[in-house]
Amino acid sequence: MFARVRRSVTGILDALRTGSDTGPDTRAHNLFEAAAAYVSACAEDDQERIDEAAGWVSPEALSFGVNELACRAVIALARERDESPRTVARALLGLPAV
Repeated sequence: MFARVRRSVTGILDALRTGSDTGPDTRAHNLFEAAAAYVSACAEDDQERIDEAAGWVSPEALSFGVNELACRAVIALARERDESPRTVARALLGLPAV
């Protein structure tokens, strides 16, 4: 049963990847590499790197990867601060505590 689930997940992830050549680096990037590059480029306001990372995977895959990165980052910060993920997320966005 686990093998069947693993094959399904692998198939989904393979479908989300693209093999487009965007420059000298000709290997295919996965959605998590694209998300990490995209978010770090956005944080540094580097439009060239933003565009490059956005071209590595489909927009849907990039959106999924950015969402996963955000979730993991909030969880890591919440653990580090010994606060709830909700409190950390609201603080990061400048929202009042609930």
